[in-house]
Amino acid sequence: MNPRLLLLPLLLALTGCATVPGERDPRDPWESFNRGMYDFNTDFDNKILKPVAEGYVNVVPQTARTGVSNFFSNLGDVVVLANDLLQFKLRQAASDFSRLVWNSTVGLAGLIDVATPMGLPKHDEDFGQTLGHWGVGSGPYLVLPFLGPSSLRDGTGLAVDRSQFNLVNEVESDGARYTLIGLEAVDTRASLLHTTRLLEQGALDPYLFLRESYLQMRENLVYDGNPPAPAFDLDEFDDLPPDEPMAQ
Repeated sequence: MNPRLLLLPLLLALTGCATVPGERDPRDPWESFNRGMYDFNTDFDNKILKPVAEGYVNVVPQTARTGVSNFFSNLGDVVVLANDLLQFKLRQAASDFSRLVWNSTVGLAGLIDVATPMGLPKHDEDFGQTLGHWGVGSGPYLVLPFLGPSSLRDGTGLAVDRSQFNLVNEVESDGARYTLIGLEAVDTRASLLHTTRLLEQGALDPYLFLRESYLQMRENLVYDGNPPAPAFDLDEFDDLPPDEPMAQ
């Protein structure tokens, strides 16, 4: 799962998210736990991660930050390619393989994105999407510690991606590996600074706002931007009173 996409739907300005008081959303049966975890993550972010990310932006030049982002994006293309193949998206897999080769070689281990100008766009695929592609439902909404919004399916997919396809795990030195993990977290948080300001300023209930944005975004990704139209239960109309005859 690409963390940069988690908050992207916030740009849609869905500031009116709310549920009927006392009504529990069936997609979020663990809401009490999830709200507690959301508060924990928010507290950690406000006290530690956000200040570090702001300092990173203020101190590190834009060119260097772009190189760091490109480097981790290139590592992420390994995950994308693996899940292209698992979904039998062979044409996209060929494009992503070419992208990975060009950026890893000519692009100096991914520091420079030479593939996008060549017509090899960045795609987003992960094992959560792969499970959804093969018919596995999202399952209950779930807020993960430090990682934020997810679901039972996507959390499982994230664990598979990170354990099987994440090249950072192949770094033998513990110090170097943890440095890369920390740098990726700071880089990701820095890229979301503006977006999270919109969340803080605009949402009536940030928890609901983030939940609805995440679930909508993941459905769009699973269906490659063409989710099925919502089904209407015609039985709901059975209890409506009959139309009154028109006055002559």
